[in-house]
Amino acid sequence: MNASDVMVRDVVTVGPEDEVSKAVQLLVDHDISALPVVDSEKRVIGILSEADLLHREKIGTEKHRPWWLEAVMPANVLALDYAKSHGRKVSELMSENVVAAAENTSISELANILEKYRIKRVPILKDGKLVGIVSRANLIQALASAPSKVEGDQLTDLTDRGIRAAILARLAEQSWTDFGERNIVVTNGVVHLWGLVSSPKEHKALLALAESVTGVREVSDEMIASY
Repeated sequence: MNASDVMVRDVVTVGPEDEVSKAVQLLVDHDISALPVVDSEKRVIGILSEADLLHREKIGTEKHRPWWLEAVMPANVLALDYAKSHGRKVSELMSENVVAAAENTSISELANILEKYRIKRVPILKDGKLVGIVSRANLIQALASAPSKVEGDQLTDLTDRGIRAAILARLAEQSWTDFGERNIVVTNGVVHLWGLVSSPKEHKALLALAESVTGVREVSDEMIASY
């Protein structure tokens, strides 16, 4: 199993010239903790995370240091702090050192990247352009969905990808749900559905949709319906 099997393809992004207020609204609306910053060609040039928004002058959380400590601190550190607390554009707050991976990166490699760099998500690139993102939650879901014993071969792996792609294609045609790819993992023909859904009716419909896809042996229901 690799990045392409678990990544979220419909990635919410911002541009470097977007207002910080727009980025904050996107984080809230989509219940995510970070946004890849992309240029006009979908190349990732930065990441804007919750951590970059913690110390803002607008809400009184900017950093305050004793004068003697600021006197010995490098000017570039003080300048960065000022930009993060007062900046209005995404480019002024974003982190520019982006750790990324390719579609064929194994999930074990992704786990090592997350641990090594102490980050929560990894943008996935193809030919230098953003095609998806893998978070810690995606890896945990994949781990929980994995069989206790390795079964099958490369053919099974390709079949699982085909099943997942078919489910995602059917979901994209439905107007009654926004259930997304971050909530779907397929392992050896078993479809694992995760996350919160808006109603018992949507819950039942999602199960029916997954069960109707050719090649699905079983649907593991890990969803929680709001009542």
